[in-house]
Amino acid sequence: MAKDTKERILAAALEMFSRYGYAGTNIRALTASLGLVKSSMYRHFESKEEIWNALLDEMIAYYAAHFGSPEHLPPVPESLDELVGMTMRMVEFTVHDDRIVKTRKLLQIEQFRDDRARALATKHFLTGLTEMFTRIFAAMMDAELLCRDDPAMLAFAYTAPISELIHLCDREPEKTPEAMARVEAFSRHFVKTYGTKKEQGRREAR
Repeated sequence: MAKDTKERILAAALEMFSRYGYAGTNIRALTASLGLVKSSMYRHFESKEEIWNALLDEMIAYYAAHFGSPEHLPPVPESLDELVGMTMRMVEFTVHDDRIVKTRKLLQIEQFRDDRARALATKHFLTGLTEMFTRIFAAMMDAELLCRDDPAMLAFAYTAPISELIHLCDREPEKTPEAMARVEAFSRHFVKTYGTKKEQGRREAR
């Protein structure tokens, strides 16, 4: 029961932080939204700051488990088509998973106030993706799937426009289908451009 209440508090906090920011979230309103009194909340968390840090800890673990990270790489694609498929699964997840969408909005709001939020925003919006795809592309180059190049620069070139399209989905949800189509078209253009001739020949032979 205690664990369930704690999870409910964190879920409600994610909802409110992503809408109103840290400063705009009131503990009284948070507990009232759950049908609790403040004293009940303080059995689980000593302060709003503790709720904030627990929420970030939970979302870091959730993101790594369901999306991947430089420390928890997804399986390296064994073909160019698998790279496209993996990319689309990742983007589908990050655009449509409610918890991830709210966390991204939360980080966008709080990155200018909180040092930890700023560091996480940099990692999730830029450096973490680049590091993850640097390792993936290096492995694909070793497997002669991608042409030999600087994997870090190639990863940056690949992830930056995709990240921008994900943020477009947050700002203008009605453009999500168009953005997803552009991601897939870009990914297919990328493998056509950087795939080795040997692997391109295999694709055409299938």
